[in-house]
Amino acid sequence: MKKKIVFMVINMNIGGTEKALLNMINEMPKDQYEITILMLEKYGGFLDAIPKEVKVEYLEDYAAYKQLLNRPVKTTVAELIKQGKIVKSIALGCVHTLSKVFRSKMLYYNYTLKNLPKYKKKYDIAIAYAGPMDFISYFVAKKIKAEKRIQWIHFDVTKIGFDKRLCKKLYKIFDKIYVVSNEAEKKLIKEAPSIKGKTEVFFNVVSQSNILLQSQIGDGFDDNFDGKRILTVGRLSKEKGQDLAIRALARLVKEGHKVKWYCIGEGNARYEYEQLISQLNVEEHFILLGAKSNPYPYIKQCDLYVQPSRYEGYCITLIEARCLRKPIVTTDVNGANEQIKQGITGVIVNKDEWSIYNSLKTLIINRKLMKTYSNNLSKEPVNSDEIKKLLKFIK
Repeated sequence: MKKKIVFMVINMNIGGTEKALLNMINEMPKDQYEITILMLEKYGGFLDAIPKEVKVEYLEDYAAYKQLLNRPVKTTVAELIKQGKIVKSIALGCVHTLSKVFRSKMLYYNYTLKNLPKYKKKYDIAIAYAGPMDFISYFVAKKIKAEKRIQWIHFDVTKIGFDKRLCKKLYKIFDKIYVVSNEAEKKLIKEAPSIKGKTEVFFNVVSQSNILLQSQIGDGFDDNFDGKRILTVGRLSKEKGQDLAIRALARLVKEGHKVKWYCIGEGNARYEYEQLISQLNVEEHFILLGAKSNPYPYIKQCDLYVQPSRYEGYCITLIEARCLRKPIVTTDVNGANEQIKQGITGVIVNKDEWSIYNSLKTLIINRKLMKTYSNNLSKEPVNSDEIKKLLKFIK
């Protein structure tokens, strides 16, 4: 009989976490596991990429609880008073006050989610994959019936408003906590020492053969540019650092270097970045391509891959660029030193425009060095046996 596994995520937006999930599912033996993806929100550019044999379900009650958990409590209390629900408004206000006094988010979650029913199905393994995300961790821990529970941590917990007290309460319910890089694991344990015995590093899974195959599909760049093409893939947001990239490019252009910087991805910082691009007069040089479900033709065709992030968990786009043997410049984020050998397979720089600019200028001028990085990458294995960690644990 197949083991039943559920992965809980927010949605299937085009992003590194979602891509890592799809890669991992594709590596799992189909004859041994019945896999379900349980989503909070019914949308995302990767919906069509979910394998046909995978069940897709949605938490229909989430929209109402999302509003209750995310909007200011004062707003909810005022609304309840308008509806004549005085007792309920007083109770909610008191619970919120107590949760603040005792610094216990769990107290507030237990009260506000008390009427949220347990999920209708039982699983062998329940995985809070979009982590750390408080609601998903709570739901997997408290509302899904399962023999084993796994929490996945994809980010640097020191950068995302991590609630240590809630973590201490919830994570003791999980049997295993996977963290996507050594640096991210160290930071997690420092924040929550009590979970040390449960953590294990689990690097994001990629299929190099699949990436090579998909890099042959589609046309990629279509502007006939014959200078140096720089590429970045990632959500348009402050943490991904595209503003640093725009400023670094402006310096290169001002010095007369024949370069274009292309950015694949969408996000809430698009307007801000469009304004900065216009302000620095690099509209013809910094190109926002939007989201692409298959970025691999672009990675294959670019001359340099750059990751200008302010923070990461374990950057999956760096793995993909390594698969396609591209010279890489990355900021010193979590996992960078685990992926790039400084001065051998790429360059790791500080998180500022000057460091990015200087490293790119060196590589643009020194084509031999770029070729050396590519050649060195070709000698290094990219794929690993990470999937065996999960399969061994869930037996």
